[in-house]
Amino acid sequence: MTPAAPDYPSLRRIGWPWVGEAEDTDWQALAAGHPGARPARVSEQHRTGYVLADAPDTGFRAESPPEWQRRPVFTADGIPLHERAAVGDWVLHDGRRILALLPRRSAIKRAAAGEHYQQQVIAANVDTAFVVCGLDADFNPRRIERYLLLVGGGGVQPVVVLTKADRDGADVDAALAALADLRAQGVPVLALNAKDGDAVAALAPWLAPGCTAVLVGSSGAGKSTLTNSLLGEERMRTSAVREHDSRGRHTTTHRALIALPSGACLIDTPGMRELKPTGEEELADGGFADIEAVAAQCRFSDCAHRSEPGCAIRAAIEAGALDPARVANYLKLRDEIAGAADRLATRLAQKSDARVQNKALRKRLDEKYPRR
Repeated sequence: MTPAAPDYPSLRRIGWPWVGEAEDTDWQALAAGHPGARPARVSEQHRTGYVLADAPDTGFRAESPPEWQRRPVFTADGIPLHERAAVGDWVLHDGRRILALLPRRSAIKRAAAGEHYQQQVIAANVDTAFVVCGLDADFNPRRIERYLLLVGGGGVQPVVVLTKADRDGADVDAALAALADLRAQGVPVLALNAKDGDAVAALAPWLAPGCTAVLVGSSGAGKSTLTNSLLGEERMRTSAVREHDSRGRHTTTHRALIALPSGACLIDTPGMRELKPTGEEELADGGFADIEAVAAQCRFSDCAHRSEPGCAIRAAIEAGALDPARVANYLKLRDEIAGAADRLATRLAQKSDARVQNKALRKRLDEKYPRR
């Protein structure tokens, strides 16, 4: 019995990125290696497996491949975390188990916690990232820049969404002024009441049919409230934030992909306290393109922008052209990226060495125990 062809119209309603049945050769090659397998999108990721979807408002559980269930060691034969499926990924499955991960168009990643270098995918195949920040004690331009660094590094368009604009004491004008440098570089910044459906309609340009957006931000920033307004129903659980510091509880406990009435998909994520770069980012992606342009004018190409003579950045600060706090964050992130890049290079070298050693070991075994 010949397996039925995939339902492409339903797949496109949850973001299927390829145009027709004769689309991309990369995913076709994978499909050819798994006859009868069908494509689906990862809508939820759990420790024990995944929930997949092949149409809006559908979901079925699937096991991960055996090699994904092992500890993610960074060796020649190990499968790192970032090479396993994440929410937003497209996969091939047989109805019970994931068989293959299809090529990604984009991926927002961060360095995973722990002493060993690993990358963790926050969301895959995303067009837009809504960086959500509340206009209360949650408002922090430096943290927004950190989010923009990770988002831009993944090839995703960022949009800063300032929620709680209706709150007493919310100074929208001051917040917009604090983010003026980002706005000048073309990063959209919107201030709105996440509970107001009419106000949330301002996000419509990024939520067209077939598009995928992800919500990132701290706990209590209003991501789940924003999701409910976009859905037009109270589907996501919300809770109040603490009065003294505006911190919220983790009402969203796992990443989930949700089909919106507009035809777009939205990925809601838990609040993230650690936002460590992977070492692959470019500082310009964090909204620092203007600082990078000034740095290119320094007298010395290896200027650290501390106290070196002829430093254009120090001169721009003294002239009032650059914000000292922004420059300090730029330098901090620059050092973090450099450190992460060194760790990544070390891991890649270890992986290459392990591959060479494994190849040599296999050769010796073949010589000692020749196959008949």
